Amino acid sequence: MRTNTVKEKWARGEMTYGGWLSIPSSFSAEVMAHQGLDWVCIDMQHGLVDYQVALTMLQAIGSTPTIPFVRVPWNEFGIIGKVLDAGAMGVIIPMVNSAEEAKAAVAACRYFPDGSRSFGPTRAAYYAGSDYFRGANQEIACIPMIETGQAVDRLDEILSVPGVDAVYVGPADLSITLGLPPGMNNGEPFESARVKIAKACAAHGVTAGIHANAQLAAKHGEAGYRMVTITSDAGSIAIQAQADLKVAKGTADGTKPVYG
Repeated sequence: MRTNTVKEKWARGEMTYGGWLSIPSSFSAEVMAHQGLDWVCIDMQHGLVDYQVALTMLQAIGSTPTIPFVRVPWNEFGIIGKVLDAGAMGVIIPMVNSAEEAKAAVAACRYFPDGSRSFGPTRAAYYAGSDYFRGANQEIACIPMIETGQAVDRLDEILSVPGVDAVYVGPADLSITLGLPPGMNNGEPFESARVKIAKACAAHGVTAGIHANAQLAAKHGEAGYRMVTITSDAGSIAIQAQADLKVAKGTADGTKPVYG
């Protein structure tokens, strides 16, 4: 069974940096996976990716050491099983607001006796190894999302569910449910919730994760987060295109180019 190097790093308390994939392309996924990130996540919830394209993206990522995660559209048994059978080494599950919902997420990620996942690792057995069944319950990461005020209120019961490896904060939805505009770096009460989640994760031995950017990585690391998204495929294209356009038109300080 292929080792989930991200889970290994979490067990040692190390930081892991990830990239977000919302473009439905195996080539862009392959490019991102070659950049040295610890993990990349295919976004099937808010991204433009359907299952068939996600499969090709998993195949492309599989040619690199980068660990592939998938954010599924919802906490639903069928799609969680399908992306795991396709080779995802972890699943990020939206809008988990209670222990019961966390238990359902774990059950979908684990084979009996730890869960009720149905056996049929069609591609996973090739990507992760012919002994997939023996190691899958230990290597697959189950990652519920904490992204509502309700989930924060029930944080301890969610984190107490056996089989939850990490939780992933969705800052936009969390901000909205706390009465703030969507954002990654809001003030109160978002800031208190962000710190509370990290502290609770540490107390329960669960990895704290958060959707962010490179500028916020150090801040989240200081708070105790060990799973931080620092870049994205679509965002990287836009940022670099803007930077190149500034260079072509002049320089970053606004001066005009001189032609010889």
